[in-house]
Amino acid sequence: MDLFDYMRQEAKKKESPLAARLRPTTLDEVVGQQHIIGKDKLLYRAIKADKLSSIIFYGPPGTGKTTLAQVIAHTTAAEFTSINATTSGKKDMEAVVEAAKQTLGAYGKKTILFIDEIHRFNKGQQDYLLPFVEDGTIILIGATTENPYFEVNGALLSRSIIFELKPLEADDIKTLIMRAITDSEKGLGSYDAVIDDDALDFLADIANGDARSALTAIELGVLTTDRAEDGKIHITIDVASECIQRRVIKYDKDGDNHYDTISAFIKSMRGSDPDAAVYYLARMLYAGEDPKFIARRICICASEDVGNADPMALVVATNAFLAVERIGMPESRIILSHAATYVACAPKSNSAYGAIDLAMAEVKNNTTRPIPTHLQDAHYKSAGKLGHGIGYEYAHDFPNHFSHQRYLPDGLEIGDFYRPGNLGYEQVINEYLDKVRNDK
Repeated sequence: MDLFDYMRQEAKKKESPLAARLRPTTLDEVVGQQHIIGKDKLLYRAIKADKLSSIIFYGPPGTGKTTLAQVIAHTTAAEFTSINATTSGKKDMEAVVEAAKQTLGAYGKKTILFIDEIHRFNKGQQDYLLPFVEDGTIILIGATTENPYFEVNGALLSRSIIFELKPLEADDIKTLIMRAITDSEKGLGSYDAVIDDDALDFLADIANGDARSALTAIELGVLTTDRAEDGKIHITIDVASECIQRRVIKYDKDGDNHYDTISAFIKSMRGSDPDAAVYYLARMLYAGEDPKFIARRICICASEDVGNADPMALVVATNAFLAVERIGMPESRIILSHAATYVACAPKSNSAYGAIDLAMAEVKNNTTRPIPTHLQDAHYKSAGKLGHGIGYEYAHDFPNHFSHQRYLPDGLEIGDFYRPGNLGYEQVINEYLDKVRNDK
């Protein structure tokens, strides 16, 4: 390295974005991802022992893929080099491989190649690496935001260990923000800044697991906010919301506003107002409500308030719940809107809800009534001697697949529990029941 390279490196340390300057250099400095770098985990032990095999880091932006690669770079005795697949090509890989061969031959040192955004390489580019990963010329560390099972060649995957990184928890983000504010060497400690608790909570929540987003916001806040009379830079919730370009909505996830909003959402679907439903949906999503919580409430409404008036409502709601779990935000907002507007526009019936509550009350408040003998199980030995199952009429042997046999215990009558309405598919149910019951 000549003098100019050294000066460039020193300037880069000072002028790089906060998120880059704060990147840990040791495992103990890493925040979050304990499911893969906890002290009893394989990756932690492999890094500590400097015994890495080829690996792929997979996860959303800002979760620490590049950070872990940098930790490995500072920990390993192997030669470490990195390229970005968005700006590099086969020639760059050829140069790395050639240098790796020379390093291995001359010094007996292995080379670790970190490829960021590895999914950007096409099949041919990825195939080029395969023989050199296979023979140990290089140890590959790939990082991708895309599912590697779809975007990385199967041959490379079979020779690599996949580690999935999760979005950071809100408490992890808070730890990083406070580290940024107090660290005088790599962070913003020399600015003598303080952050209000509600601003800290807001940034940690709105970052949605992305550390880079939160650190970029706090850096902008500190660098653009005037000092107060006490000489300190105060990061208030107004400053925080301006820096991250998100308006603060008063929405305490454990308080009245949370329950008021979800209540309004459900009542809007029940009241067949899709506009109000998506409005309250938007308020919850904007404030950072858990999409899975909203999806659960849509499922409940689909059964409680729509029921058999449109049996497809529960199908739509349940599949929306599954899709939300698999896809995540921001795309899940469309899925939730799809389900909420369907439920809001569906014909309504609470007959199924009423039926189970009436039946539960009957079971709770009255003596348990004996099951009619002809309905009792006749499959076990000696059941016939007790008369179990004798006289049972198999419904499919009768016209319309309906027998007029009695199924309720004595003392209970048809209509005591399920009373279908006259809207949507329940009108069809009513017509069917009237036909088979009255067709002697």
